[in-house]
Amino acid sequence: MPQNAPPAYHLLVKPTGAICNLDCKYCFFLSKEMLYPGSRFRMADELLETYIRQLLESHRIPEVTIAWQGGEPTLMGLDFFKRSVELAEKYKKPGQRISHTMQTNGTKLDDDWCAFFKAHDFLIGLSVDGPKEIHDTYRVNKGGEGSFDQVMRGWEYLRKHEVEYNILCTVHAANADFPLEVYRFFRDELETQFVQFIPIIERATADFLPLANQGWSERVGGERPLYIQDGHLVTERSVQAEQYGHFLVEIFEEWVRHDVGQVYVQLFDVTLGSWVGQHNLCIFSPTCGNALALEHNGDLYSCDHYVEPDYLLGNIKDSHMIELVASDKQRQFGQDKMTTLPRYCQECEVRFACHGGCPKNRFINTPGGEPGLNYLCAGYKMFFNHVNRPMTTMANLLREQRAPAEIMKLYADEDEQQEKAYAQVGRNEPCPCGSGKKFKQCHGRKV
Repeated sequence: MPQNAPPAYHLLVKPTGAICNLDCKYCFFLSKEMLYPGSRFRMADELLETYIRQLLESHRIPEVTIAWQGGEPTLMGLDFFKRSVELAEKYKKPGQRISHTMQTNGTKLDDDWCAFFKAHDFLIGLSVDGPKEIHDTYRVNKGGEGSFDQVMRGWEYLRKHEVEYNILCTVHAANADFPLEVYRFFRDELETQFVQFIPIIERATADFLPLANQGWSERVGGERPLYIQDGHLVTERSVQAEQYGHFLVEIFEEWVRHDVGQVYVQLFDVTLGSWVGQHNLCIFSPTCGNALALEHNGDLYSCDHYVEPDYLLGNIKDSHMIELVASDKQRQFGQDKMTTLPRYCQECEVRFACHGGCPKNRFINTPGGEPGLNYLCAGYKMFFNHVNRPMTTMANLLREQRAPAEIMKLYADEDEQQEKAYAQVGRNEPCPCGSGKKFKQCHGRKV
């Protein structure tokens, strides 16, 4: 094993490659099938065994996660995953514990699938973009029809079999202006306890933008436009930076008053980690490179967002996985996240929480004209500055070995005092919040 090999790493495995039974309009990963013309897009049994053996023998920590993604992984069929569990038991080292996860659109789930998930403690990520009218805007099937009803049937099977699941919601032009409607749907209707928000940002050059705006569906002849991380423009489906910031702020204000300790929003948990000096998510860590992607044929790429020829590390049939993970090329990929950070970011007051964000989104210029600023910078700065006070409070609670959920009582008391103060203010008097505006033009509009 290489001396510089990390003790652990995360691998997203795509047993069907980019093949999916849906045709979501923003899913540029569908185009990655163009990288493998003529492929069957099915991971072979021999490769499955090679993958699991190499994964388990190269980890030097007690718990290892086998993570399936797509495309749509359920298209492999249930027997494939039964075999994966058998192989994990065969190759796990003494004292090693195996966790199984799968990200799915949920449309193929039934009693058999969910009984299997429950029996083997799978954690399922279910892709939902909000209530039906929002979800069906972009998440459609091959016939262009919305997939919401099929997804909800899958959700019902997960609930029936008491399978642990979380919600993965992409944030885009169709739902970014409805943050509370989306969040409350997940919390109140789907009764989920774990939510992950992923911003949709589809880059394009000026020449490529008209084609990209049409989506990534098959064209005449079975071809698709191939998406690569290039260009300074974004599609009309992409979320705007400040729009994303407002989306997060609105949900945070709801969450911090009502749901701390009850609903776990990945970004909020990761942000709290930053306030206590921990970096638990690659996009907000100083460096990256420990979250890679394995294609159906054994090709290993630097990152799930960089399944492109320039970021192909090799194939695990030819080189052991850990040699590729520890390669100079991959280490450089991870270090570049820090070394290419613009001065504007280096001097930013929220650098400790952001660290420039994901490199795939660093394609605009700073106000001073320096390249490499994150497209979402304005939204991130809005969010991280907005949550500074409550995050500091929760971080202090953690340091005192108290529950962050105690902040909800502090907010309730503060809101009660504020309401009493507002009740005594005339409409033309200065607003007590300190904005400098008249009360009727500020918080008086809400009273």
